[in-house]
Order: sequence, then structure tokens, then C-alpha cells
Amino acid sequence: MKALNKEQRAWLEERFGPRVSFSRRERSMYSHDIGSIPGLVRPFIGKTIPHAVVQPQSEDEIADIVRWARNEGIHLIPRGKSTSGYGGVIPVKGGIVLDLIRLQRIISIDGDLVTVEPGISWKKLDEAISDRGLTLRLYPSSYPSSTVGGWLAQGGAGFGSWRFGWFSENVVSARVVLPDGSVREFSGRELSVISDAEGTTGIITGVSLRVMPKKDLRVTALAFDSPTDAAAFVSSIGTDGIWSLSLVNPEMVRLWNIAPLRTHHGHPAEERVILPEKYMVILAHEKNDADFFEPVKKSRGQFLSPEIAKHEWDERFHLMKIKRLGPSFVPAEVVVPIQSIGDVLAELEKRLPFLAIDGMGVSGKEMVLLGFITHDERSFWFNTAYLSALTTVKIAERHGGRPYSTGIYFTRWARDVLGGDRLEELSAFKNKHDPHGIMNPGKVTGSRLSWFMGLAKTFEPIARPLAGIGRPSPAERIGLKPKKGIPPDVAWFAYSCSQCGFCVDTCDQFYGRLWESQSPRGKWFFLRQLLEGKEKFDQEAVNTFMVCTTCEYCNVMCSEGLPIEPSWLKLRGVAIEDRGMMTIPPFEIMAASLARNLNIWAHLREKRDEWVPEDVRPHIKDSSPVMYFAGCTASFVEKDMAQAAVRLLRDAGVEFTMLGKDESCCGLPMLVAGKWKEFADVVKHNISEARKRGVKTVITSCPACWLSWHTYYKEWAKKLGIEHDFEVKHYSEVLAPRARELGFREVKERVTFHDSCHIGRAGGVYEEPRELIKAVPGLDYQEMRHNREYGLCCGSVLTLISEPSVAAEVGKERLDEANEIKADRVLTLCPCCRFQLTVTKEKKGIPVEITDLATFLARAKGYDVKEDEDYLLSSWATFEAMIMLMKPHNMAALMTEMFPQMVDAMPFGMGRMMRFIGKLGPVGRGLLKAMKPLFPVLFPILLPMMMPKLTPTMIELMAKRVPMPEFMAEQMPDLVPKAMGNLMPHLLPDVVPLVSQPLIDYLTGRSLPSSSR
Repeated sequence: MKALNKEQRAWLEERFGPRVSFSRRERSMYSHDIGSIPGLVRPFIGKTIPHAVVQPQSEDEIADIVRWARNEGIHLIPRGKSTSGYGGVIPVKGGIVLDLIRLQRIISIDGDLVTVEPGISWKKLDEAISDRGLTLRLYPSSYPSSTVGGWLAQGGAGFGSWRFGWFSENVVSARVVLPDGSVREFSGRELSVISDAEGTTGIITGVSLRVMPKKDLRVTALAFDSPTDAAAFVSSIGTDGIWSLSLVNPEMVRLWNIAPLRTHHGHPAEERVILPEKYMVILAHEKNDADFFEPVKKSRGQFLSPEIAKHEWDERFHLMKIKRLGPSFVPAEVVVPIQSIGDVLAELEKRLPFLAIDGMGVSGKEMVLLGFITHDERSFWFNTAYLSALTTVKIAERHGGRPYSTGIYFTRWARDVLGGDRLEELSAFKNKHDPHGIMNPGKVTGSRLSWFMGLAKTFEPIARPLAGIGRPSPAERIGLKPKKGIPPDVAWFAYSCSQCGFCVDTCDQFYGRLWESQSPRGKWFFLRQLLEGKEKFDQEAVNTFMVCTTCEYCNVMCSEGLPIEPSWLKLRGVAIEDRGMMTIPPFEIMAASLARNLNIWAHLREKRDEWVPEDVRPHIKDSSPVMYFAGCTASFVEKDMAQAAVRLLRDAGVEFTMLGKDESCCGLPMLVAGKWKEFADVVKHNISEARKRGVKTVITSCPACWLSWHTYYKEWAKKLGIEHDFEVKHYSEVLAPRARELGFREVKERVTFHDSCHIGRAGGVYEEPRELIKAVPGLDYQEMRHNREYGLCCGSVLTLISEPSVAAEVGKERLDEANEIKADRVLTLCPCCRFQLTVTKEKKGIPVEITDLATFLARAKGYDVKEDEDYLLSSWATFEAMIMLMKPHNMAALMTEMFPQMVDAMPFGMGRMMRFIGKLGPVGRGLLKAMKPLFPVLFPILLPMMMPKLTPTMIELMAKRVPMPEFMAEQMPDLVPKAMGNLMPHLLPDVVPLVSQPLIDYLTGRSLPSSSR
């Protein structure tokens, strides 16, 4: 298919606006699924990068684009979450990918029948119906990420299939947009042309499926010495009282036992559980364990401990963690009859001893075997190892089995996968309704790879002995040297990422924007492309890494336990500190203020401790083993939280000192901004000042301050060669043991608590704030749907100061959860969370109060602690205006208004010369137009020399655009030169093209800046 023409692009832009992307970088994100395609195979697949990606948000929009595409002869490829490895969502002829991410609504719940849009994930659906006492009948092992529509299109079985069979057997009906744009509902036998069809017959827009009441299930883990024994047990137990049955082989267990543990800031975040390297069977059931005694005994099996059973059930979605031993793997998936399972497992063990297997029982009759061979896709021998998938298929076929699915790889086996009658029925339907092959070409019924796979099957016996060559030893081989400037461990993780998508739905950077490039897995894929020389680490890429809010939710969700957020932090240092690229622009103003005032808010240093209540001031010691560290925002903007905290600490009998005017920002904004020199200076300053006062324990209010002192100061002190032996606590940790003694008064209100990422997921402080809240009599305390380790991020700080409109969408997700439980008030202990949620509340008109926890508790003790929400919002108005000013179009407008001063400030008499040329009429205009290509070269050279003369005018114009308090305006002559000196070299490439023609127009008298008219 040819590239889209101008008219076609215009139609898409008009119809979908910001929900269509033509960016090559973005389009490349939709050119793959979770499978790693061998280099020798890739050329035979076709054009995998689509011409555009569109995100429809309704069935009507899908129908419109289908009709349009049919008329234009453009291929359409529907995409859910791309959690399969069969290539069903990979374009093979370019075309348009329809990303169904915006179709996630639950349409109705009627008894045990649920109707949903296709883009909702199983996890989200399960959470939503849980409130009604319902749960899913069955779900795939990709439950946290895969979609309902995707599983119907792909076909499959999963947890719960032992009782409930294949997913299609649990679907009552599906709404589908057909290739002519009409909409039809399929049910019963008709679903055979939709299920397993991978979008080749139409695009699924709604699914009605059966669910079931929630039940308590027991989990039993069993071990068997041989495949024959395991198979004998599985074949004997039937389906009565058993919901799910899964099986793993000894090689999978061995790899689980040595797979790297999840870490937190370099330390293990989970315990190693050593499993017996045998065939293990995991049962989820309603029976008593005693019911299995006789079958287990007959099969020479053994019961494993309840701890192992629980561990394996809790880890059931994390089988991909073995990929970190690769960093790649070769997948192989087949379906075999239960009566043949022992023979198949025995033959696989003999012929492919390094094949790790995870099996899932279906209806007591079949078993899906998913196999993995750890390997390295960067090795040539990965190509031969990939043929092991065909070895697995041939062994399954000999015992009455078949491939699991078709996709683009196994279309030769479509008759076996679908059944002969179904294949003929589906083909006939396709030929009738889509004669030109518009819908997802190259899948299920025909593929360019078909002949290649036939040839590969012939040569499989020759390639099989070579499958083990090039496999890394089962240990991480990260290396010591950076690769293309990327730290070696980060480069390794880029290939380790399985692209499973577990990190996608819960990433606020993603769900605030909904483009794949913004997800953690999208960033890993970008790094992989970078390492292969297909991408550049340019400013656009840096911006994508910079706006991650560092909430660490991805670390929790990752199926492999990759240290995702710490990797992004390293890349910030590579980009900003090492390569001198641009950070998020407002950070430069913060950095300038920090250097001058020791705070990021451009407040005067000498007023740092004016917030201290007069009744507390006498209590503060000049020196003490305990120090209270307020932080910038609590000192200058949200003073009530610091005032409340110190009163509570005093009332609890805690004696403490403070740094007062010598307290500096904790430095975390500089760390996440990639300005590591500034962070190092802060670390040295604050540690030095604390030592002068004999401090051993630091108590903070702000979670960012806590994270800095507790974690990053310790790491950086080691780098800097200074001592860090401080115990660091949040005030809630200090007060919680004394909660009942603090004498709180009754408060009649429904409240909920928002967990701050920087002390929750980053520090595990969850229960102490709740203990304090629950110590207040009369409260109706309710948890939001996502809480503690799974609490949603508020969307601050990096999103708020880069894209305020996106931050509001992220914040709304959190406040919507508070509205779900009808909370009157959201309590938070983080000044940034309180700031962001307050701004969101105002922008979105959400009727809920946002209050700092310490302020709430102090009021419950009878203190009159004043919140100044108006000042908070006015402070944000200043910041937001500054953020908007630094956008290229607005900076260009400011420079345009400065043209008279800019021309006068040009060195070497260039200004006079350009004015003279401008007066030469058409000749002068022609000369200036000829000079225009030089502007991008000249501006970066000349502007630094011009800035001293331009600064007063720039400050004057900034003051018109940014509402500033007087103390801030007075500092602009000091702050602007430094900030703009760092920013302008990076901003100019985007700004100069916007001002070049207006400058020529000004010089030739065709227009004047508004201030000069």
C-alpha cells in the first residue's frame, strides 16, 4: 500500500484531531507485539510500520473510518493491547492501525451477563464488577493488560478454563463493524466467524460475556518427579469442584529459582522462595485438600507447603520474569489432548531440554502448553533457535495436538487451529464481506510467511541441534560499558522487557496521553530501537523520559520486576548532566532560585522560617539529635502543613531543632530534572548544616523530602565521599504509636486517604497515616479503589509543570475514585499531591475538599490552623503562566515584541546593517529572504552577546504575561539571565523558524511589534 496522500491525511486529521498520529516514532510503536522477530524472518513479513495510528472513541467513529478506508482502498489493523506474540496486530502492508484504547466502558451489568467495549482490560473489568460481588469466570495470564476484545479476536484459554473452557464458549454475543461499515450483532454459532478471526472479518466494538459470583478458592500445589506421573494425576481428577489447573516443568521451575528478584533502589524487595525442580501442578478449587489425597498418592506426587501454593498463585501473572535471564526468549505454544500430555512432555524434555513450559488445562480435555527458550535476539543463532517453535508443533502434532493460534506465523495450520468447517465458513464470510482484503491482511487465512514456515518446517531437524548455540548462561550478562551512551544495565533491561503491557494501564504518563510512546514499555522499545541505530536520543525522546512522574507504579506492575523508574532516572542524568540537553524549562527558574535563595519558589531566603507558630518557636532547640525538616512548599506556600506538624510533634513530646534560614530545598526537583550538580550541592549543604546541630534523626512532612534524606542522600553521600548516618522518618511514623494519646476530638465526616508515591511505593509508609486518621473519633473512613501499593499517582510534579492540561486529567482519575465512595474530604500528607489535587479540583469542578493530614489532625485537636487555598492557587497561576510562556509559540511571540530592542542589541553593527537592508524595498526584502536560512545559525551565536542588553526588556514583557508577587519580580534581574542562558540554546531551534519571517516583515516595514505601534 502506498503512503497516505494529502487528502487522506487531511480527512483523518479533521475527523480525529489529536487522536491520529503520523509521527514515524509513534507509528513504530505499533509495528510489533510481544514477540521478538528473528532478523532472517523480518524481511518476509512485509511493511510493519503503519502509515497512521488512529484512536476511535465510539462505534460510530469506527464505522465511519471503515467505510472511508474501504472506498480509499486502505488497510485497517485493529489493536487491543498487543499482548500476543502471533503477529495478529502487526501491519504487513502498512495501512492504519485502529488503537482501541479509548473504548473501555462497561455498557451494562445484568445479573451474570456483562457487556463491555473491547478495549477494557481484564483487570479493570474484574475490579469494576467486584463491587457487585461478581468476578470473572476465566481470564488470560495477561490479565493485568490484555483486553476483552483482543482475547475474543485472538481466541484462547487461561485461568478458569479447566472449568469454563475456551473464552469463546463464555461469550454470549459480540457487536462488530463489518468491512462495509455496517454494524451487526453476532451470537451463538455465528460467533465462529468472529472468534479467533483476529479482526480479519470485522472490528469488535462490544462483547457480552458471562461472569460468576465471587467465591473463596483454595490453592493447592503438588510436585511430581516425572511427566508421566504429573499427567496421570491431571488425567484422573476431572473438573468437578476445580476452577483452574496449571502445570510447569522442571526447567521453568529452575529458571524461576534463579531469576533476579525485584529490587528497590538496589536492594531486594521480595524474598526468594526456592521451589522443588519437579513437575508442579497448581490447583485453584473449592474442594478440601483431602479430596486429592488418593489421586496424588496413586500418581506418586507430593503436597507442597501452603506457603509455596500461595506464592505460586500470587505470582501467576509473572512467568515472564525468566526473560531477564535471556534477555530474550523463543516462544512456542501448542494445544494437546489431556491423554497425550505425558508423552508430549516427555518428548519435549528429551528433544528440547532447555524448553521451560507453563501449561493451562482446558475443560478437563486439553492442555495449552506455553514454552520458552531463553536466548539473545541480538545473536545470529537466535534465528535457528526460533525454529524450536516448529519442533514443539511437530511433537504436538504426533500426539493429536496443534498450534495454539494462527496470526501471521501459523496460517499453514489454520485448518488444525480452527477446524476444517470453521475455516471454510470464515473464509467464505471473508470473501463475501471483504473481497479486497481491507481488514487486517495477512492473518489467519493467508500470510506472506506461509511458504517460509513450510520451508522452515522441512529444515527443522537440521536446525534443532543448533538451538542451544548462542544462549546466554542463566545469569545476567549486563556488561560494564555503556552502549551508545545508555548505561549497560538499562540497555540490558530494554531487551529484557517482554512488552507484556502490565505497566501500561496504571502509568499516569500513559493514561494522561494514551499514546504508546508514553508508556514504560514504549520507552523500552524506543531504547531498543536506539541501540540498534534506528532511533536518535533527541530532545523529543528526552522529553518523553522527563515527564515520567517517578510514581514507581510501573515497578510494582512489571511482570519481570524490572527497575523501570530508576532506569529513567539514570537516563535523566545521561541526557541533562552528561549531554547538556534541555530539562523541563521551569526547572531552570527553580534552579536559579535555589542557587540564590535555597528554595525553588523564588521566595527570599531570610523569610524561610516565618511560618513557625509563635507558640512553637520557644520549643525549637539550637541543637538536638532530632531535626524537623519542613521543605520549600510547606515553608512558603502550604504553611499550614508545617505549622500543624510541629504542633503535633511538640504535643507528642518530641524535642527537635530546625535548620531555619539555613534549610535548603531537599533537592529532589533537581534530581528528577537531571540537574545533578545542583542536587549534589544541596546534599552537601543540608548534611553539613544538620551535622552542625548534632542531628541524628530527621523528621519530614514532605514525602519528597523524606525520599531525598532517606534514600538519595544516602546514595549520593557515598558518591561524594561524605558521611550519612541519619535515621529518617516521616512525622506520621513518629506520631502513629502515640495516636490514641493525642486527644483528638470527634469529627463527623466521610474521609479517604491518598497515598503519596514518594513515601508509599518508594518507602512502604502506608499504615501509620491510617492509624492517625482512625484515631479521630466519629470519622467515616473509606478506602479508594486503588490504595497503598496500588494507589494512583496524583499527576504532580513533572506532569504539572510540563503539561498542566494533562496533569488535570491524571488528577481527575484520582478524584473520581474519591467521588465513587462519596468522600467529603481527601486527606494527603504530601504538599505536591495537595497542590496538584487542589488545582485539579478547581479546573474540573469536582466537589471534594483536599486537606493536608497534619492540618486535619491539628484541627481535630482544637488548633485553628488556617489553609490559604487562594494563595496556593495564585502561586500556581504564576507557575502556570511561566510554563506557558516557555512554550515555543509563546516565546516566539515575546521575541517578536522585542524586535526593536533585539535589532539594536545586535553586535558588530549587524543591527544597523539589517535595518539599512530592510529599507531597500524589494531588493532588501530579497536579500533578507536569502539570509533567512542563516537565522538558525546566527541566532544561537548572537543571542548570548545580546542578552545583557535585552534582559530588562524581557523582564518587562514577562511581567505582563506572568502574574508575579513583588518579591519575585524584584529577583527577576538575577534569575532570568541564568535561566534563559541555559534554556535559549535549546529553545531556539523551535523558536527561530517562528520568528524568522516576522523579523523580515518588521525590518521591511510590513509589520511592527505590538509594543512599537
